[in-house]
Amino acid sequence: MARIVIIGAGVGGLGTALCTARSGHRVTIVERDDTPLPTDPHGAFEWDRHGAPQVRHSHAFLARLRNLLRDRHPDVITALLDAGATELRFLEMAPEGMDLEPEPGDEDLAALACRRTTFEWVLRRMALAEGAVELIHGRSVTSLVTADETVDGIPLVVGVTLSDGTTLDADVVVDAGGRRSDVPALLAPHGVEIPEAEEDTGIIYLSRFFRLLDLDESPPSVVVGADLGYLKYGVFPGDNHTFSITFAVGSRDSEMRRLLLDPDRFLTAAALIPATAPYVDGRSEPITDVEVMGGLINRRRWFLNDGDRPLVAGFHAVGDCHTATNPLYGRGCSLAMVQAQVLADLLSDPAMVADHVARATAYEKAVHAEVTPWYDAAVAQDRFNRSQTPGSPPATPAGADDGVDIAVRPDAGASDPTEVDPSDFLRGVLREGLLPALRSDPVVLRAFLATFNLLRPPDSLLSDADVIGRVMAIYQTRNERPAEPPLGPTRAAFLAAV
Repeated sequence: MARIVIIGAGVGGLGTALCTARSGHRVTIVERDDTPLPTDPHGAFEWDRHGAPQVRHSHAFLARLRNLLRDRHPDVITALLDAGATELRFLEMAPEGMDLEPEPGDEDLAALACRRTTFEWVLRRMALAEGAVELIHGRSVTSLVTADETVDGIPLVVGVTLSDGTTLDADVVVDAGGRRSDVPALLAPHGVEIPEAEEDTGIIYLSRFFRLLDLDESPPSVVVGADLGYLKYGVFPGDNHTFSITFAVGSRDSEMRRLLLDPDRFLTAAALIPATAPYVDGRSEPITDVEVMGGLINRRRWFLNDGDRPLVAGFHAVGDCHTATNPLYGRGCSLAMVQAQVLADLLSDPAMVADHVARATAYEKAVHAEVTPWYDAAVAQDRFNRSQTPGSPPATPAGADDGVDIAVRPDAGASDPTEVDPSDFLRGVLREGLLPALRSDPVVLRAFLATFNLLRPPDSLLSDADVIGRVMAIYQTRNERPAEPPLGPTRAAFLAAV
């Protein structure tokens, strides 16, 4: 049995505690926020979580996470459902008329819908129910303790020092302190330099939670979202008759930020967008103010050198403090739980418990395979998004009098379609090819859902010749069917109304 100290009681820390305790180890979690366990999900929503401001924003618990819990920790799924969470079975919500004969793997295409606070509340209860887990809250880890002797020349972490001066000895220290955890600063006093790469996502987001007035009515049955060019939006189902709406705007778009921070204008903005309007037409009431979160980054840290040798032993990073991706894509909690289970599986082998260097190497290689492709995908997507003209109008039907986007029909508004910018062409394929294909072609729908839910590699959709052929076939018929309806107003019309 190893003594494990975990920094942080968020999803990554609690998931690591649950998984490693069930592998036979004794775990102490150190959480800097003074957060005694509430009695129910409603109390959990009022948690004062200064160290995790993202808990007041929309979250997605994708199929990769749901399937991991289903297969390895089914009692957690049961507890989440008992607490008011629901399973989103995507294929059961497929468009009417789509020929969806059941196929192997369909049972995997389901996610979990609940508030982040409800997920953490259940996970904390389940972790603490393991007799080998202790939680210290209201104190923080201020430094690491290393052994006098190195392991093959590599510094070995053997404990932590808390803000009250207490020292906790450990065989394994796990930092799961989130994207704000300064891992390089913790390790630097011990001669360990952790390289990192960081890019600003270029956005901030603003969220608000709502509760349905009719308790016989269910929240949205699926995550709804789109990009208007100047504004991204999403509707996220929650638990216990709650849901949230999130808007994302350019981090330098002070005008849009100022407007959406106003609670009344936030509601006005939601009423202007066809996908969000039905949820603010008197069916619900706000239960929070508008919450804003900035400083959104993609960041990756390296814990192996160029020769695949660990830079530190006895220490692992889990979740955003290892690899952070744009939270707009909703992958953080799922990838954190994947890392937690990877580490727990390694620690289930006594040889790996004893061999810090071999364990660190194996863990980092597994994380590289499981997580790094999604980091690379987020960076590429955000670079593309930043390359677009700020405030550009949304895709609207050809002939609309309030701003035509030639991405919809490049041959409709340009004298020479070959002059269309490649990014405009791609947006057009997505709008007039992929979106209608998702409503009509089960092969495309299954492939998209699997990729969106982290069940297939991020590049699998664009590298699948069959899927691309089906999408392009529908795109080629774009002039033979009515144009896609607008996803929302142009920026000018939006600003005038708000």
